[in-house]
Parts: sequence; C-alpha cells; structure tokens
Amino acid sequence: MLDTTFPAPPAALSTIESRTAELGFNMASEPRTGALLQVLAASKPNSRLLELGTGTGLATAWLLSGMDAASTLISVDTDPTVQAVARQALGDDPRLTLVLEDGAAFLRRQLALSPTPQFHLIFADAMPGKYESLDQALALVAPGGLYVIDDMLPQPNWPVGHDEKATQLLATLSSHPGFHMAPLVWSTGIAILVRKPAGACLPAEPALSPS
Repeated sequence: MLDTTFPAPPAALSTIESRTAELGFNMASEPRTGALLQVLAASKPNSRLLELGTGTGLATAWLLSGMDAASTLISVDTDPTVQAVARQALGDDPRLTLVLEDGAAFLRRQLALSPTPQFHLIFADAMPGKYESLDQALALVAPGGLYVIDDMLPQPNWPVGHDEKATQLLATLSSHPGFHMAPLVWSTGIAILVRKPAGACLPAEPALSPS
C-alpha cells in the first residue's frame, strides 16, 4: 500500500513547503501526519479546532483542507517569523484565527473564559499542551472530541533524554480515565485520544453467574 499518495493535498502546501525550506525550519509536520489530520478534521463537521504550534502552517493547511465551512480553527505559536508564513499563505481563510501567544498562557486564558470543554479536535504540536500544561489541554477537549499528538517515535532533532519524556507522556495518556487512546506507528508516531462520553469511564457492572 502506498502511504505517500494523497488525493487532495492543500492548495497552499507547495508554497508553505518552499518557504519552510528557505527558513531552515526543521520542526514542520510530516505530510502523512497532515493527511491524517485532514481526515480527522473532516470527521468533525461544524466544530471548533485548536492547533498548538502553528510553525509555518503545514499542519494548519491540512486541517483547513479537511474542515467544512462551518468549522473554525485557532492556531497558536510564539514565533512570529515562522507563523508569518502561515499568515501569508492561509490568512485569508475566514475559518482560521492565528494567535501569537505562548500556548500555556492561551490554554489558561481559555479555561478562565470557560472551564467547560470547548474544542472538538486539538492537535498539540508544541511543548505547551503536550509536555507542558497537558491537563489544561485535555480539559478543553469536548466529549467525543479528539486530542492528537505526533513525534512519538524517535526524531533526529530530539535533545538528549527526550525519549524518556515521550515514553512517560504516552504512559500518562494511556492511563487517563477520561480518554481512549490509540498509538499509531505512522508518520513520526501518532497518538490519538478520544474523550469518553459522560459516564463512559464508570466501572462495568460485574457479570452475573448463570443460575
């Protein structure tokens, strides 16, 4: 099976890829991650999506390409230089709001505005919402909503000791009582979590013995 042939790549993809290479930005999302995000975004019509870590907007473009006209996407980053690529290539899309802010501060602000779950899909592609402020990010996922992370397989740009952090993160997520998790050996290593509906995490009733 070919896993690098995508029937509907985003229109702005080649432009963003070129600008990404010019900047020497090596933390952009891999195309197979993008294709998965496109499919997941399409599964959530009329929804609110959040991306933590815009980068140059590669994953942003894939998310937008899967979203319907009634959905919205907020994408947050702290680096104005790389986010400017996304702003130039994608900023005319009315569904997209680009926020230049620390991701942890953004999450705190969202919870202060409304402590109830707000987003139907969160793609955490930065330290905040993934290795930092994880509880705050998970608290914003609506019932039935998705929390997605990538780079869970060893990467060339990982600092020394980061593999232990990744292993611990997966262990933490897999044991969370409010979510189901599926780890995927796909692209750079993906984990997809779905928030359980209310009451779904209650212990199962014991089986009755046959009389």
